[in-house]
Amino acid sequence: MAGKVAIVADRVGWEERQLIRRAADFGLRIDWVDDGSLGLGDAGAPSIDGYDGLLIRSRSYTRGGLLATLAESTGVPVLNSAAAVHACENKLVLRAVLRAAGVPVPEFRLVLSRKDFEKALDDLGLPVVLKPVYGGMGRRVTLIRDRDLAHSVYDYVEDLGHAFEQACLVEPYVSGGSVRALVVGRQIVAAAEFESAGADWRSNAALGNRSRALAHDPEVQKVVDDVVDRLGAGIYGVDLFRTPSGLLVNEVNHAPAWRGVASTTGVDIPSAVARHVQETLA
Repeated sequence: MAGKVAIVADRVGWEERQLIRRAADFGLRIDWVDDGSLGLGDAGAPSIDGYDGLLIRSRSYTRGGLLATLAESTGVPVLNSAAAVHACENKLVLRAVLRAAGVPVPEFRLVLSRKDFEKALDDLGLPVVLKPVYGGMGRRVTLIRDRDLAHSVYDYVEDLGHAFEQACLVEPYVSGGSVRALVVGRQIVAAAEFESAGADWRSNAALGNRSRALAHDPEVQKVVDDVVDRLGAGIYGVDLFRTPSGLLVNEVNHAPAWRGVASTTGVDIPSAVARHVQETLA
């Protein structure tokens, strides 16, 4: 009998549709389950009864880790693990976890107030990048080149309505491109190098910037192996900066988009993911 797996997500995007279409090729039945309809808790959750496992692809900055934790507590297998999802959802937690494991990450300062922000500018110098602790796809990531602009930008941060939105990181600006390595299990199945295009300085794959397939790179492999050693096997998008002193891990996405990397490299990523889901959850 085919394994039955739920993709737990707030919506069905290109990646989810591809997995659902490929499921039968790997003896799977994959359904989408709205992450806002599970009702997990002590009383049980009929909404996940009958599933052999859950693939957590919530794009929320908080839902994925919470749902993975409760599902794991009831004995339901989960990809990625709750610990990995919790770490990836929060840029500060991820930086701390990786840094403690000896994985290179950018220098940064946590900013919770204007005093924090001013001290970060003094410590790091300009230019810097201001980014939210919770967030993705390059949103609200701001390059600051002068002090007057810095204070104007922080005015907007102070006006945000929720404290979790005001928590930010400040880090030195790293020029040049970035690498996105798509990890399935413990292996890099595809990797691409992105460069900013046009007026947008961000080299983020979601912004449609220039990219090229990246052949096997021992330095990338070593850093990614260290990330996976710390977070555990799973499905990740590992984003790295190239710097004169070596690679730095900028972010790790626990529910990565891979359409851009698949288009650039020609790798059949949906099949690699479906095979891993079949081997791990079904």
